[in-house]
Amino acid sequence: MRWAKLQMVVFSLVSAAVSAGGLAYIFVAHPAYLRATAQGVPYFTPKVVDPITHKPLDLDMLILHFEGKDPK
Repeated sequence: MRWAKLQMVVFSLVSAAVSAGGLAYIFVAHPAYLRATAQGVPYFTPKVVDPITHKPLDLDMLILHFEGKDPK
């Protein structure tokens, strides 16, 4: 096997191992940035637009409103 081909094989194997390791980490460890609030809303959810006032609303406040709780 030539040097260039050996380098490509090693590079491909290392790339595949890093990709598989990264996916395994995401599915097994559940990093903090993938967690959700108590209502099940992910932390980095964009705001929603109120159709009447056209102002952005926090999704957590909207969920609490529809659950019948007082959003503060």
